Amino acid sequence: MRRFLRYALLFILVFAAAVFLLNTNLLAPESDARPLVIAHRGLGQTYHRDGLTAETCTADRIFPPEHPYIENTIESFRAAFTAGADIVEFDVHPTTDGDFVVFHDWTVDCRTEGSGVTREMSLAALKGLDVGHGYTADGGKSYPFRGKGVGLMPTLSEVLAAFPDRRFLINIKSDDEVEGRALAARIAALPPEQAALLMVYGGGRAIAAYRQARPDDTVLGTDGAIRCFIRYALLGWTTYVPEDCRGTLFMLPANYAPFFWGFPNRLTARLAPHGSMLVMLGDNDGSRYTTGVDDLATLARLPARFDGAIWTNRVDRIGPAVRAAP
Repeated sequence: MRRFLRYALLFILVFAAAVFLLNTNLLAPESDARPLVIAHRGLGQTYHRDGLTAETCTADRIFPPEHPYIENTIESFRAAFTAGADIVEFDVHPTTDGDFVVFHDWTVDCRTEGSGVTREMSLAALKGLDVGHGYTADGGKSYPFRGKGVGLMPTLSEVLAAFPDRRFLINIKSDDEVEGRALAARIAALPPEQAALLMVYGGGRAIAAYRQARPDDTVLGTDGAIRCFIRYALLGWTTYVPEDCRGTLFMLPANYAPFFWGFPNRLTARLAPHGSMLVMLGDNDGSRYTTGVDDLATLARLPARFDGAIWTNRVDRIGPAVRAAP
């Protein structure tokens, strides 16, 4: 019995040592890469998350404005790049007359004076809307952006023409394979050097159709995001990268990061051969909603150097700080 216990203890010690050696960053080369900054929707207004659901209108709960920009507009993208964004993320919707507009919401009801499903409207109808109409920080007593966003919903072509040498992360929000093929055709019409700057992400049939049409593009699937998170937590100690973690954005909340196998340098080294990018988020409170890295206190908890990206809704705060880091 004692011999068995000695062997069991020896096995446990050897196993623990192996796991430690495979995952510790103490023995991994330090990265000299500055993390990329991804500006979510450019530079826009942020909002409180109390009671947030998938149906919540976020325009009518914004914090008191600290800047004049409305998300997903050309001026908001310009401000984001000026503040230090390496990549700007935005969402696209098709119009009924064959164009694409840059707009986050599935409907126009929250942010504009209009009503209806975004993709069921013509470009002219969408261009006539005021994208600043619905924003209020005081429960409707005042609307600081009302009247200032008329005609500011840009088309995809307008954005790409305004920033021909910038990197974008484009989100397909639907499950429509026709939309995926249409977006692929639009990207195919660009000069090759500009198309190479774009990444496309999403899930379902739309992203599958895009990937089929343009297999050499950087296309990141999100269907398995939760499965990736769970499976890597269970299996990552072996250095194995689950299928759901390949060819995707590996979204990691800041408060979970210290407990993830190999974070940061061994983790990024494992993801790289599979075409995945480590993207740091803000803290997750156990709900389905996770913040961006939107304040300097959260940023200070991340490594100053790692081969990945930081997702933020406040690029005006985070961009300069990342660039100034030693």
